[in-house]
Amino acid sequence: MKKFIIIFAIIVAIIIIPQANAQIPGQNSEQKSVEIKVGLMGEMKVKHVIKEMLDLPYQLDLLNGTKSNLTVKNQEGIDVQYGTIGEGNSIMILPSRDETIVEYTVEDELILKDNLWTLDFFYLQSTSVIFPEEVDLVYVNNQPAFLGEKNGILCHGCKMILEYSFNEPKIFENIQIQENEFLIEIRTWGNVDQFSFEPSKGIGFEVIEDNKFVTVTIPVDFLSKPYQVFLDEEKIRYHQFPINETHYGINVRPQNSGEISITGTLVPEIKLSLEESFGPVIIIIGVIIIGVAASIFFLKRKK
Repeated sequence: MKKFIIIFAIIVAIIIIPQANAQIPGQNSEQKSVEIKVGLMGEMKVKHVIKEMLDLPYQLDLLNGTKSNLTVKNQEGIDVQYGTIGEGNSIMILPSRDETIVEYTVEDELILKDNLWTLDFFYLQSTSVIFPEEVDLVYVNNQPAFLGEKNGILCHGCKMILEYSFNEPKIFENIQIQENEFLIEIRTWGNVDQFSFEPSKGIGFEVIEDNKFVTVTIPVDFLSKPYQVFLDEEKIRYHQFPINETHYGINVRPQNSGEISITGTLVPEIKLSLEESFGPVIIIIGVIIIGVAASIFFLKRKK
């Protein structure tokens, strides 16, 4: 009973004393996991799972932003006592023999910029970010991460600029090489025009807007590594990533409009037709035959 009274007094003191001047007893929580579920419309649902802590109250730092729907429960769904520290960016939780689950919603941290939901995120604990199934490509510090069959990413550390969207416009272009046909996909929120292909120059197209992500999906049996990407004949930075066993993704974010060209190793051979391949040989053989026949004819006539 005495121990409970002391702990309760600590919690009350933490709630009352302003954060800047508070000397907080206890310890930082050992988090088993931190998970953020983001939505198509910019919502964020956060879940902290904290290991059992037996001795002292422990402090949990919450994510930045306007928070609502805060719950603190154990594994059986029973409420766990806690106190809010300062302006509500941290809470102090009583010791527990069970894992503690803290959940809440953050309402104003994801911002829509140029059709991309953008999160400027910093949190010292490793954090999982889970995306809706409509999202298959995200950007972490300007680098693409293709989700594929996965539904999220794990950020160690964790400091990042996260960007994602859904229903990104796609353009499809067919390239015909003799009897083979290859489908090229270009996805971007910018405008592209004048798609072209030349065996010596690779894939080309115009980007009309500045600073827009452009992702080109290329069949590996058409154009394979090593790739090079140019903007108006000048090499630019790009990222490549496997999409599946048959396709690769090439991602760029050109700072200026201009002509993008992607080169690589052209896989299909540009073969001549049968007539084009053997025509000269047939002509030579024909000339030889005619020459031999003429020689025989003149020899017989001479005799």
